[in-house]
Amino acid sequence: MRISLMTTCLVDVMAPDVARATVTLLERLGHQVVFDKRQTCCGQMHTNSGYYTEAAPVVRSFVDTFEPSLDEVDAIVMPSGSCAGCVRDQHQLVARHQGDSELEERAAAVSAKTYELSELLVDVLKVTDVGAHFPHSVTYHPTCHSMRFLKVGARPLKLLRAVDGIEVKNLPESDTCCGFGGTFSVKNDATSDAMVTDKAANVVSSGADFVVAGDASCLMNIGGKLRRTDAAPRAIHLAQILASTREDPFIPSETILGRAL
Repeated sequence: MRISLMTTCLVDVMAPDVARATVTLLERLGHQVVFDKRQTCCGQMHTNSGYYTEAAPVVRSFVDTFEPSLDEVDAIVMPSGSCAGCVRDQHQLVARHQGDSELEERAAAVSAKTYELSELLVDVLKVTDVGAHFPHSVTYHPTCHSMRFLKVGARPLKLLRAVDGIEVKNLPESDTCCGFGGTFSVKNDATSDAMVTDKAANVVSSGADFVVAGDASCLMNIGGKLRRTDAAPRAIHLAQILASTREDPFIPSETILGRAL
């Protein structure tokens, strides 16, 4: 398949290894990955906070970037449940809020080909065993948008459990929010901190070496709290685990998402 990669702005700036891991994984599976350099943001920060008017030009830019190549690619993949959820669940709402039926129709066409990584692998590429090797214990945090908007369900766990050498441990209260929520963590910092404190404590109690999720933003939040409290577990993106093999293993570093210092 020919797959267009939308890295997301946060991954591009804060966790580029997640984007590289996504490319490595998909190319190893025999697919062609293309990257449109015009891509910027999906507008999730705006839509999450209800700023639909401010989000409209961002949505239009997203559609303008990906719509022209819809006939040339089989899918658009985003290594982020929150951003994929925004595209699929909120872009058309933003256009409708603006009374722009043309943009709404165009956004619908783009969203129909947009997938979060685990959705793409399990539902479109029909694969759960991607040939990964990761000899560590992990616990999985299902992020809010992936769970509530996209309803990815057990797809990430199916992928994780097929990884050679891995041990998947249960995360207590896994369905609770980590407290990030984009601008929520800025506007309601005390509440956000209380939520991520609980989440980090549950990660530690799981006994896992790593906490894994499909959203770099949530991992940045959880991983940051773990580091500030000198807790042992580290945060890692699903793509980084799935890209790891015996021949080319993922090597953890001291940073939140496994980037080189």
